[in-house]
Amino acid sequence: MFGAVRRTASGRSGDDQFDESFLRQLELLSVVSRRLLRGRQRGERKTRKVGSGLEFADHREYSAGDDIRNVDWNIQARLGQTLVRLFDEDEDLPLRLVVDVSDSMATREAGKLIYAQKIAAALAYVGLAGLDRVGLSCMSRAVHETLPAVRGKGRIFRVFEFLRQAPRGGPTDLRAGCARVAAESAQAGVTVVISDFYDLDGAFDGLNLLRFRQHQVVCVQVLDPVEADPRQSGLRGDVNLRDCEGSEAFEVTLKPSVLDAYHDAHERFCQTLGRAGTGPRIPYFRARIDDPFEDVVLRMFRAGGVLR
Repeated sequence: MFGAVRRTASGRSGDDQFDESFLRQLELLSVVSRRLLRGRQRGERKTRKVGSGLEFADHREYSAGDDIRNVDWNIQARLGQTLVRLFDEDEDLPLRLVVDVSDSMATREAGKLIYAQKIAAALAYVGLAGLDRVGLSCMSRAVHETLPAVRGKGRIFRVFEFLRQAPRGGPTDLRAGCARVAAESAQAGVTVVISDFYDLDGAFDGLNLLRFRQHQVVCVQVLDPVEADPRQSGLRGDVNLRDCEGSEAFEVTLKPSVLDAYHDAHERFCQTLGRAGTGPRIPYFRARIDDPFEDVVLRMFRAGGVLR
């Protein structure tokens, strides 16, 4: 990737993005999202399991200790069998936000990482304002930190602090990161993975593993427009390019045909992720860091699949 990482004395990238101005943006975003979701009740994002709800699901034989109020007396009278009625039970699904904090997210003054954190904070704020349970994870091959699910609008400051303080760095490893998210999830829910996805094979495996574990997965690809199209970078001629997640360096002559080929290859990579890699069951959103983050979040709400 092009550029270097700028770090403050505390080891964090840039200034505090979670300031009063950002909080005001989130409040406005929450108001707009409520209008988009008007008429939908808290906990509408549900999973179904057999329990003590209102919708009939099945019968089973009576066992000692069962509530006699659930005995189907009509069947007992007609057939002489003592059966218990089972019902579908609605249960709230948690919203889980997974942020890639690998080295590739920290290029060019950590623009992609800061943008991903803003998207995560915005989704968390709207979820908490709607009384959803919201949890977060930050991941790379070297890092895996988790904030267990919290509820209530006032917990947004815990979210901010978690995103500020979570370690970062290391190579991208989406397969291992998603596997750990799946393993530590006591209950599957809606899981939003926010990354540049510069680990295509690992992304396919990780996202599909979450799906296999019954997570409702949403994929948000964060892109730096200069990395996606280095024709904007101004780089020309003989340059030394270094892998930001390794030690390999390459001497390359950047001429128009090379830059065109790179741009086309990067676009094919994104289309592969959005089409073949995720498929219709995993909503895919492409987010450029030069677009306002709130526009991306509102686009996700309009498309559905995150807060419904």
